[in-house]
Amino acid sequence: MTYRFLGVTGCPTGIAHTFMAAEALEKTAAEKGVSIKVETHGQRGTENQFTAQEIKDAEVIIIAADKNVDIDRFHGKKVINVSVSKGIKNPEELIDRAISGNVAVYKGSGEAAQSNDESNQESASIWHQLYVHLMNGVSHMLPLVVAGGVMIAVSFMFGIYSADPESSQYNVIAEQMNTIGGLAMGLMVPVLSAYIAQSIGNRPGLIIGFIVGMIADTNGTGFLGGIVGGFLAGGLVLLLMKALKNLPKSLDGLKAIFLIPVLGIFIGGFAMWYLSVPMEAINQGMMDFLSSFQDSNPILLGLIVGIMSAFDMGGPVNKAAYVTGTALLAQGNFLFMAGVSAACIVPPLATGFSVLFARRSYNQAEASAGYVNFLLGSTHITEGAIPFAAKRPFIIIPIIMVGSSIAAMLTYMFKVEVPAPHGGFIVLPVVTHAFLWVLAILVGAVVSGFLMALEQKRHQRKSNPEQAAAPVQQETPAPREQGELLETNQIHLQQNLHSKEEVLTFIADKAAALNIATDAEKVASGLQKREAEGSTGMENGIAIPHVKSEAIQQAKLMVVQLAEGIDWPAMDGKPTDFVISILVPDGSSNEHLDILSALSRKLMNQDFINQLKASQSEAEIKELLLGGVKK
Repeated sequence: MTYRFLGVTGCPTGIAHTFMAAEALEKTAAEKGVSIKVETHGQRGTENQFTAQEIKDAEVIIIAADKNVDIDRFHGKKVINVSVSKGIKNPEELIDRAISGNVAVYKGSGEAAQSNDESNQESASIWHQLYVHLMNGVSHMLPLVVAGGVMIAVSFMFGIYSADPESSQYNVIAEQMNTIGGLAMGLMVPVLSAYIAQSIGNRPGLIIGFIVGMIADTNGTGFLGGIVGGFLAGGLVLLLMKALKNLPKSLDGLKAIFLIPVLGIFIGGFAMWYLSVPMEAINQGMMDFLSSFQDSNPILLGLIVGIMSAFDMGGPVNKAAYVTGTALLAQGNFLFMAGVSAACIVPPLATGFSVLFARRSYNQAEASAGYVNFLLGSTHITEGAIPFAAKRPFIIIPIIMVGSSIAAMLTYMFKVEVPAPHGGFIVLPVVTHAFLWVLAILVGAVVSGFLMALEQKRHQRKSNPEQAAAPVQQETPAPREQGELLETNQIHLQQNLHSKEEVLTFIADKAAALNIATDAEKVASGLQKREAEGSTGMENGIAIPHVKSEAIQQAKLMVVQLAEGIDWPAMDGKPTDFVISILVPDGSSNEHLDILSALSRKLMNQDFINQLKASQSEAEIKELLLGGVKK
């Protein structure tokens, strides 16, 4: 079927507004006799996704979303880009604008073209945008780190030097595994840089980001250089697009495949080259500095080695400590390398312990990577910690430095000696005081892991607790029947509550009293944070506060009918007197999400709302909410 218009809806929680906006657009389009297909970005992911042909055939795309969607696929199409609340409140205005055709064309610059109504274009804070770009790079880098690291770790099982043809331990399979794993790890920095740039500048950014990332990696700047290179490449693409925007339209093809890539690589490549080249001199200076401390106080030496080893985890600062250790090994100094190895082993182990201590605060991919890091850390592959550190480097890296420094200090105090430059725990048979060395590493890793877990929980509380990326998706048993979503004891009629805050507290307290939630304070806090993002007050006196929290044990509705209307910022400015709260646990089943999305759509039906507010009993309200509009 050919659709005249396409719509995209999505909100940060993906619970209610996503589907209400979709319902409003579909209903308005039907009333005006035009066809529309709406793609929803909710808790279950992307549903009703467009085909390439549908995008090609559509006249206008209406995006009503408060979260990132794949907008680059709409290049060259007329695009209206507004907040999700506009989709709910002003669907008629949006459809009318689409019918009129007076809509700007999306130019593929990473942002939708501005429409005539500038106020409809809503953007996140600059810091949130930077974080989104960074996370795009980290998420694409993570599989490379895990896969490559595991391959290298397994190759060590054949022997520390099994990949070296000159060694008596040489094994051809081990060499091939080590090489394959090394190639995967070698792509880590370029991929990180490329996908940060792609998030900023779309496809042109990807190309320039790869090249800049390769330069950063070749010149040894590590993952921090990759981050800098990614933002450099992405920003450069935006500047080039702006500079070339007045070229004749007939040159668009030349601009895309020649001008932007060539100019981007030329400018970005030289910029990154001259940014990274001085690292060589700095690196040598750090090595000389370290060597001068080899006979100093073990606490001071451990502090320096720990900070350097954890600073960039495989980058130039880390390499300065490692190369110094290998150079001293050649001189018969096995003590220095013991501290370096301990400090390098701690970061990935710390991420594993952090996942153990705060399992519910990590998503599934992060949790899996954390568990794999126990293997990577045990074999001295520090890079496994990079995806965790890259998310919030100014907070996570200092935390990891603490654990690495503790491990190095204890190692020097215990006078442990390690004669091998690599291998992690595989070299234990040749380590002096091996038990004390492992103890020192574990103490450092547990300390950092515990601090990381506290930070992750703090970050999750600070962020929207309903965000799909934050919680770990754990299986929650689906209800056997719809009735379990709402019982009559969850419906409270004629309540004398006088403010939005009182209502939210009432809902949280009732949820705890009915064993729907384990912690009323967490539920209330989650509801308040959702309201801080944007009011859940709808029209006709209805509000739908909703929260997704680990404190909620099962998906439920809570209904509060107020004796008098209260001030709850609503789309029509009228008082709110009927509240339907949606409480969802982490990892809620698809069946619950089906029910909740269906309910959200019902709340866009005026007949349904009229019958709901006219209901006089808990049983009647329950029947309406779980059944539908009575005929």
